[in-house]
Amino acid sequence: MEKGGGRTGFTTGACAAAAAKAAAACIAGGSPPESVSVRLPRGGDPAEFAVGRCEYDGSARTATCSVVKDAGDDPDVTHGAEIVATATVDQGGPPGAVAIEGGEGVGTVTKPGLGLEVGAPAINPVPRAMIAAEVEKAAAPLLAGGASIKVVVSVPAGRELAPKTDNPRLGIVGGISILGTRGIVVPFSTAAFAASIRQSIDVAVAMGDRRIVLSTGGRSEEFARALTGLADHCYVQMGDFAGYAVEQCAKKGIEDAIIAGFIGKLAKMAAGASQTHVKGSKVDTAFLARLASEAGAPDGEASLVRGANTARHVLEIASGRSWAGAFLEGVCGRVRSHMRRRAGDSLRLEVVMFGFDGKVLAKYPNSDGSAPPDPG
Repeated sequence: MEKGGGRTGFTTGACAAAAAKAAAACIAGGSPPESVSVRLPRGGDPAEFAVGRCEYDGSARTATCSVVKDAGDDPDVTHGAEIVATATVDQGGPPGAVAIEGGEGVGTVTKPGLGLEVGAPAINPVPRAMIAAEVEKAAAPLLAGGASIKVVVSVPAGRELAPKTDNPRLGIVGGISILGTRGIVVPFSTAAFAASIRQSIDVAVAMGDRRIVLSTGGRSEEFARALTGLADHCYVQMGDFAGYAVEQCAKKGIEDAIIAGFIGKLAKMAAGASQTHVKGSKVDTAFLARLASEAGAPDGEASLVRGANTARHVLEIASGRSWAGAFLEGVCGRVRSHMRRRAGDSLRLEVVMFGFDGKVLAKYPNSDGSAPPDPG
Protein backbone atom coordinates (compact mmCIF):
# COMPACT_ATOMS: atom_id res chain seq x y z
CA MET A 1 0.00 0.00 0.00
CA GLU A 2 1.49 3.35 -1.09
CA LYS A 3 0.93 6.57 0.76
CA GLY A 4 2.82 9.85 0.69
CA GLY A 5 5.43 8.44 -1.69
CA GLY A 6 6.25 5.35 0.36
CA ARG A 7 4.89 1.95 1.20
CA THR A 8 2.90 1.88 4.40
CA GLY A 9 3.23 -0.90 6.93
CA PHE A 10 1.43 -2.16 10.00
CA THR A 11 1.74 -1.30 13.69
CA THR A 12 2.65 -3.79 16.37
CA GLY A 13 -0.96 -3.49 17.56
CA ALA A 14 -2.38 -4.56 14.20
CA CYS A 15 0.09 -7.45 13.99
CA ALA A 16 -0.80 -8.57 17.52
CA ALA A 17 -4.51 -8.51 16.64
CA ALA A 18 -3.82 -10.63 13.55
CA ALA A 19 -1.75 -13.16 15.49
CA ALA A 20 -4.41 -13.34 18.19
CA LYS A 21 -7.16 -13.86 15.62
CA ALA A 22 -5.19 -16.68 14.00
CA ALA A 23 -4.64 -18.39 17.35
CA ALA A 24 -8.30 -17.97 18.33
CA ALA A 25 -9.43 -19.35 14.96
CA CYS A 26 -7.17 -22.32 15.51
CA ILE A 27 -8.61 -23.28 18.90
CA ALA A 28 -12.14 -22.69 17.59
CA GLY A 29 -11.73 -24.65 14.36
CA GLY A 30 -8.88 -27.03 15.05
CA SER A 31 -6.70 -26.02 12.11
CA PRO A 32 -4.21 -23.20 11.60
CA PRO A 33 -5.18 -20.50 9.08
CA GLU A 34 -2.64 -19.42 6.46
CA SER A 35 -3.80 -15.81 6.66
CA VAL A 36 -6.27 -13.63 8.50
CA SER A 37 -7.96 -10.30 7.86
CA VAL A 38 -8.15 -7.57 10.48
CA ARG A 39 -10.38 -4.52 10.59
CA LEU A 40 -8.23 -1.46 11.26
CA PRO A 41 -9.39 1.27 13.66
CA ARG A 42 -9.80 3.98 11.01
CA GLY A 43 -12.02 1.89 8.77
CA GLY A 44 -11.51 1.02 5.12
CA ASP A 45 -10.98 -2.45 3.73
CA PRO A 46 -9.74 -5.13 6.14
CA ALA A 47 -5.98 -5.69 6.12
CA GLU A 48 -4.62 -9.12 5.24
CA PHE A 49 -1.85 -10.73 7.28
CA ALA A 50 0.09 -13.88 6.52
CA VAL A 51 0.38 -16.18 9.51
CA GLY A 52 4.05 -16.91 10.07
CA ARG A 53 3.75 -19.99 12.25
CA CYS A 54 1.02 -21.72 14.20
CA GLU A 55 1.30 -24.39 16.87
CA TYR A 56 -1.86 -26.10 18.08
CA ASP A 57 -2.38 -28.35 21.10
CA GLY A 58 -5.90 -29.73 20.93
CA SER A 59 -5.77 -31.46 24.31
CA ALA A 60 -4.78 -28.23 26.06
CA ARG A 61 -7.08 -26.19 23.82
CA THR A 62 -4.30 -23.70 23.15
CA ALA A 63 -2.68 -22.31 20.01
CA THR A 64 0.28 -20.03 19.37
CA CYS A 65 0.45 -18.08 16.13
CA SER A 66 2.73 -15.34 14.88
CA VAL A 67 2.84 -12.50 12.38
CA VAL A 68 6.08 -10.91 11.18
CA LYS A 69 5.79 -7.15 11.34
CA ASP A 70 6.13 -5.32 8.05
CA ALA A 71 6.68 -1.61 8.73
CA GLY A 72 6.68 -0.74 5.03
CA ASP A 73 9.20 1.95 4.17
CA ASP A 74 9.25 3.37 7.69
CA PRO A 75 12.61 2.99 9.49
CA ASP A 76 10.96 1.24 12.42
CA VAL A 77 13.21 -0.74 14.76
CA THR A 78 10.47 -3.38 15.09
CA HIS A 79 10.36 -4.03 11.34
CA GLY A 80 10.76 -7.77 10.84
CA ALA A 81 10.00 -8.60 14.47
CA GLU A 82 7.85 -11.64 15.17
CA ILE A 83 4.67 -10.69 17.04
CA VAL A 84 3.25 -13.74 18.78
CA ALA A 85 -0.12 -14.48 20.38
CA THR A 86 -1.08 -17.54 22.40
CA ALA A 87 -4.81 -18.14 22.80
CA THR A 88 -6.08 -20.60 25.42
CA VAL A 89 -9.55 -21.66 26.47
CA ASP A 90 -9.58 -20.49 30.09
CA GLN A 91 -11.84 -22.69 32.16
CA GLY A 92 -11.59 -20.39 35.18
CA GLY A 93 -12.37 -17.12 33.44
CA PRO A 94 -15.69 -15.24 33.26
CA PRO A 95 -17.97 -16.85 30.65
CA GLY A 96 -17.70 -15.22 27.24
CA ALA A 97 -14.77 -13.01 28.25
CA VAL A 98 -11.49 -12.30 26.46
CA ALA A 99 -8.52 -11.58 28.76
CA ILE A 100 -5.36 -10.04 27.30
CA GLU A 101 -1.96 -10.29 28.95
CA GLY A 102 1.60 -9.41 28.06
CA GLY A 103 4.25 -12.10 27.73
CA GLU A 104 7.98 -12.20 27.03
CA GLY A 105 9.29 -9.13 25.22
CA VAL A 106 6.25 -6.95 25.95
CA GLY A 107 7.24 -4.16 28.33
CA THR A 108 5.76 -3.42 31.73
CA VAL A 109 4.59 0.09 32.66
CA THR A 110 6.42 1.56 35.67
CA LYS A 111 5.49 5.24 35.40
CA PRO A 112 2.16 7.08 35.13
CA GLY A 113 1.13 9.27 32.21
CA LEU A 114 0.78 6.64 29.49
CA GLY A 115 -2.92 5.96 29.86
CA LEU A 116 -2.09 2.53 31.30
CA GLU A 117 -1.95 1.31 34.87
CA VAL A 118 1.46 1.06 36.51
CA GLY A 119 2.39 -2.61 36.55
CA ALA A 120 0.30 -3.39 33.47
CA PRO A 121 1.70 -4.70 30.19
CA ALA A 122 2.43 -1.99 27.63
CA ILE A 123 -0.45 -2.89 25.35
CA ASN A 124 -2.20 0.35 24.50
CA PRO A 125 -5.99 0.71 24.58
CA VAL A 126 -6.60 0.71 20.81
CA PRO A 127 -4.55 -2.43 20.13
CA ARG A 128 -6.15 -4.08 23.16
CA ALA A 129 -9.59 -3.34 21.72
CA MET A 130 -8.51 -4.63 18.30
CA ILE A 131 -7.22 -7.88 19.79
CA ALA A 132 -10.43 -8.44 21.74
CA ALA A 133 -12.64 -7.69 18.73
CA GLU A 134 -10.76 -10.04 16.40
CA VAL A 135 -10.69 -12.86 18.95
CA GLU A 136 -14.42 -12.43 19.52
CA LYS A 137 -15.02 -12.83 15.77
CA ALA A 138 -12.75 -15.83 15.35
CA ALA A 139 -13.95 -17.72 18.43
CA ALA A 140 -17.57 -16.60 18.52
CA PRO A 141 -19.03 -20.13 18.97
CA LEU A 142 -16.73 -20.87 21.92
CA LEU A 143 -17.51 -17.58 23.63
CA ALA A 144 -21.24 -17.92 22.97
CA GLY A 145 -21.07 -21.34 24.62
CA GLY A 146 -19.73 -19.82 27.82
CA ALA A 147 -16.02 -20.36 27.35
CA SER A 148 -13.51 -17.62 28.12
CA ILE A 149 -10.28 -17.08 26.22
CA LYS A 150 -6.95 -15.82 27.51
CA VAL A 151 -4.60 -14.20 25.00
CA VAL A 152 -0.92 -13.67 25.82
CA VAL A 153 0.96 -11.37 23.44
CA SER A 154 4.72 -11.75 23.26
CA VAL A 155 7.61 -10.49 21.15
CA PRO A 156 10.61 -12.85 21.25
CA ALA A 157 13.06 -10.08 20.33
CA GLY A 158 11.28 -7.42 22.35
CA ARG A 159 13.75 -7.21 25.21
CA GLU A 160 16.64 -6.64 22.78
CA LEU A 161 14.69 -4.10 20.71
CA ALA A 162 13.44 -2.04 23.66
CA PRO A 163 16.64 0.02 24.21
CA LYS A 164 16.35 1.26 20.60
CA THR A 165 12.93 2.79 21.36
CA ASP A 166 11.71 5.52 23.70
CA ASN A 167 10.45 2.93 26.19
CA PRO A 168 13.26 3.21 28.77
CA ARG A 169 12.72 6.94 29.20
CA LEU A 170 8.96 6.44 29.44
CA GLY A 171 9.36 3.91 32.22
CA ILE A 172 8.43 0.86 30.14
CA VAL A 173 10.81 -1.94 31.08
CA GLY A 174 11.51 -5.42 29.79
CA GLY A 175 10.31 -5.07 26.22
CA ILE A 176 8.54 -3.05 23.57
CA SER A 177 5.07 -1.55 23.51
CA ILE A 178 2.14 -2.86 21.51
CA LEU A 179 1.07 0.37 19.84
CA GLY A 180 -1.00 1.86 17.06
CA THR A 181 -4.09 4.05 16.95
CA ARG A 182 -4.52 3.63 13.19
CA GLY A 183 -3.16 0.16 12.57
CA ILE A 184 -0.90 1.36 9.78
CA VAL A 185 2.56 2.94 9.82
CA VAL A 186 3.16 5.83 7.44
CA PRO A 187 6.78 6.17 6.31
CA PHE A 188 8.66 8.76 8.37
CA SER A 189 5.36 9.45 10.04
CA THR A 190 4.98 12.95 11.41
CA ALA A 191 1.99 11.74 13.38
CA ALA A 192 4.02 8.99 15.04
CA PHE A 193 6.79 11.36 16.07
CA ALA A 194 4.28 13.91 17.35
CA ALA A 195 2.59 11.19 19.39
CA SER A 196 5.95 10.24 20.90
CA ILE A 197 6.58 13.86 21.94
CA ARG A 198 3.12 14.15 23.53
CA GLN A 199 3.53 10.86 25.36
CA SER A 200 6.95 11.80 26.70
CA ILE A 201 5.64 15.12 28.02
CA ASP A 202 2.64 13.35 29.56
CA VAL A 203 4.94 11.06 31.53
CA ALA A 204 6.98 13.98 32.85
CA VAL A 205 3.81 15.77 33.96
CA ALA A 206 2.38 12.63 35.55
CA MET A 207 5.61 12.21 37.51
CA GLY A 208 5.19 15.71 38.90
CA ASP A 209 7.98 17.35 36.92
CA ARG A 210 7.49 20.72 35.29
CA ARG A 211 11.02 21.22 33.91
CA ILE A 212 12.18 19.27 30.87
CA VAL A 213 14.84 19.25 28.19
CA LEU A 214 13.82 19.28 24.53
CA SER A 215 16.74 17.94 22.52
CA THR A 216 17.16 17.79 18.78
CA GLY A 217 18.61 14.28 18.95
CA GLY A 218 20.47 11.65 20.90
CA ARG A 219 23.85 13.37 21.12
CA SER A 220 22.42 16.70 22.25
CA GLU A 221 20.37 14.83 24.84
CA GLU A 222 23.49 13.06 26.09
CA PHE A 223 25.29 16.38 26.52
CA ALA A 224 22.23 17.96 28.15
CA ARG A 225 22.03 15.13 30.68
CA ALA A 226 25.56 15.89 31.83
CA LEU A 227 24.64 19.55 32.13
CA THR A 228 21.29 19.31 33.90
CA GLY A 229 21.08 16.03 35.81
CA LEU A 230 17.28 15.74 35.63
CA ALA A 231 15.31 12.52 35.98
CA ASP A 232 15.36 10.25 32.94
CA HIS A 233 11.77 10.98 31.93
CA CYS A 234 12.48 14.73 31.78
CA TYR A 235 14.41 14.38 28.52
CA VAL A 236 12.29 14.56 25.38
CA GLN A 237 13.75 14.13 21.92
CA MET A 238 11.77 16.57 19.79
CA GLY A 239 13.80 15.90 16.64
CA ASP A 240 12.73 18.32 13.93
CA PHE A 241 9.42 19.25 15.61
CA ALA A 242 10.53 22.18 17.75
CA GLY A 243 7.46 24.35 17.33
CA TYR A 244 5.08 21.50 18.06
CA ALA A 245 7.11 20.43 21.09
CA VAL A 246 7.02 23.84 22.80
CA GLU A 247 3.31 24.20 22.06
CA GLN A 248 2.67 20.86 23.75
CA CYS A 249 4.80 21.89 26.73
CA ALA A 250 2.68 25.00 27.22
CA LYS A 251 -0.56 23.11 26.69
CA LYS A 252 0.31 20.37 29.20
CA GLY A 253 1.55 22.63 31.99
CA ILE A 254 5.32 22.39 31.66
CA GLU A 255 6.80 25.52 33.28
CA ASP A 256 10.44 25.40 32.15
CA ALA A 257 11.95 23.91 29.02
CA ILE A 258 15.54 23.84 27.86
CA ILE A 259 16.02 23.58 24.09
CA ALA A 260 19.32 21.80 23.49
CA GLY A 261 21.01 21.32 20.14
CA PHE A 262 23.84 22.00 17.76
CA ILE A 263 24.28 24.91 15.43
CA GLY A 264 22.62 23.24 12.42
CA LYS A 265 19.15 22.78 13.87
CA LEU A 266 19.36 25.90 16.03
CA ALA A 267 20.32 28.05 13.05
CA LYS A 268 17.19 26.91 11.23
CA MET A 269 15.04 27.57 14.29
CA ALA A 270 16.65 30.99 14.73
CA ALA A 271 15.57 31.91 11.21
CA GLY A 272 11.98 31.02 12.06
CA ALA A 273 11.67 27.36 11.09
CA SER A 274 9.52 25.34 13.47
CA GLN A 275 10.08 22.12 11.51
CA THR A 276 13.78 21.61 10.82
CA HIS A 277 13.97 18.44 8.71
CA VAL A 278 16.56 18.75 5.97
CA LYS A 279 13.85 18.30 3.32
CA GLY A 280 11.67 21.03 4.76
CA SER A 281 14.15 23.77 5.60
CA LYS A 282 17.75 24.77 5.01
CA VAL A 283 20.31 26.88 6.80
CA ASP A 284 19.95 30.54 5.78
CA THR A 285 23.55 31.75 5.63
CA ALA A 286 22.48 35.26 4.62
CA PHE A 287 20.49 35.44 7.85
CA LEU A 288 23.48 34.17 9.83
CA ALA A 289 25.70 36.74 8.15
CA ARG A 290 23.37 39.49 9.37
CA LEU A 291 23.59 38.10 12.90
CA ALA A 292 27.37 38.01 12.60
CA SER A 293 27.39 41.66 11.53
CA GLU A 294 25.18 42.58 14.47
CA ALA A 295 27.66 40.77 16.73
CA GLY A 296 30.51 42.90 15.39
CA ALA A 297 31.89 40.86 12.51
CA PRO A 298 33.76 42.96 9.93
CA ASP A 299 32.23 42.97 6.46
CA GLY A 300 34.79 40.55 5.09
CA GLU A 301 34.16 37.98 7.82
CA ALA A 302 30.39 38.39 7.52
CA SER A 303 30.79 37.68 3.79
CA LEU A 304 32.59 34.45 4.66
CA VAL A 305 29.57 33.45 6.75
CA ARG A 306 27.24 34.31 3.89
CA GLY A 307 29.19 32.06 1.57
CA ALA A 308 29.50 29.14 3.98
CA ASN A 309 28.49 25.67 2.81
CA THR A 310 26.88 24.48 6.05
CA ALA A 311 26.07 25.65 9.56
CA ARG A 312 29.08 23.70 10.77
CA HIS A 313 31.18 25.67 8.30
CA VAL A 314 29.74 28.88 9.80
CA LEU A 315 30.87 27.68 13.21
CA GLU A 316 34.38 27.05 11.89
CA ILE A 317 34.49 30.56 10.43
CA ALA A 318 33.33 32.11 13.70
CA SER A 319 35.68 30.08 15.87
CA GLY A 320 38.30 32.25 17.54
CA ARG A 321 36.80 35.52 16.30
CA SER A 322 36.14 38.30 18.76
CA TRP A 323 32.49 38.35 17.77
CA ALA A 324 31.90 34.58 18.01
CA GLY A 325 30.39 34.58 21.51
CA ALA A 326 27.91 37.36 20.80
CA PHE A 327 27.03 35.74 17.45
CA LEU A 328 26.27 32.31 18.90
CA GLU A 329 24.34 33.87 21.77
CA GLY A 330 22.37 35.82 19.16
CA VAL A 331 21.45 32.56 17.41
CA CYS A 332 20.18 31.13 20.71
CA GLY A 333 18.30 34.34 21.41
CA ARG A 334 16.51 34.18 18.07
CA VAL A 335 15.55 30.57 18.74
CA ARG A 336 14.05 31.54 22.09
CA SER A 337 12.20 34.47 20.55
CA HIS A 338 10.55 32.35 17.84
CA MET A 339 9.71 29.50 20.18
CA ARG A 340 8.16 31.87 22.74
CA ARG A 341 5.82 33.10 20.02
CA ARG A 342 4.68 29.50 19.56
CA ALA A 343 4.43 28.64 23.24
CA GLY A 344 3.32 31.89 24.88
CA ASP A 345 4.56 33.50 28.06
CA SER A 346 3.54 30.65 30.38
CA LEU A 347 6.56 28.57 29.32
CA ARG A 348 9.99 29.73 30.44
CA LEU A 349 12.53 28.85 27.78
CA GLU A 350 16.28 28.50 27.79
CA VAL A 351 18.32 27.65 24.71
CA VAL A 352 21.67 25.87 24.91
CA MET A 353 24.01 25.35 21.94
CA PHE A 354 26.55 22.56 22.22
CA GLY A 355 29.75 22.12 20.30
CA PHE A 356 30.37 18.74 18.74
CA ASP A 357 32.64 17.90 21.66
CA GLY A 358 29.85 18.50 24.17
CA LYS A 359 31.05 21.87 25.41
CA VAL A 360 28.47 24.63 25.81
CA LEU A 361 29.12 27.24 23.12
CA ALA A 362 26.30 29.61 24.03
CA LYS A 363 23.19 29.99 26.20
CA TYR A 364 20.24 32.29 26.11
CA PRO A 365 19.41 33.71 28.64
CA ASN A 366 23.03 34.43 29.40
CA SER A 367 25.11 32.18 31.62
CA ASP A 368 24.82 34.67 34.50
CA GLY A 369 21.03 34.30 34.42
CA SER A 370 20.33 37.68 32.81
CA ALA A 371 18.65 38.16 29.46
CA PRO A 372 18.36 41.24 27.33
CA PRO A 373 15.02 41.78 25.58
CA ASP A 374 14.29 38.99 23.11
CA PRO A 375 15.69 39.91 19.70
CA GLY A 376 13.12 40.39 17.00
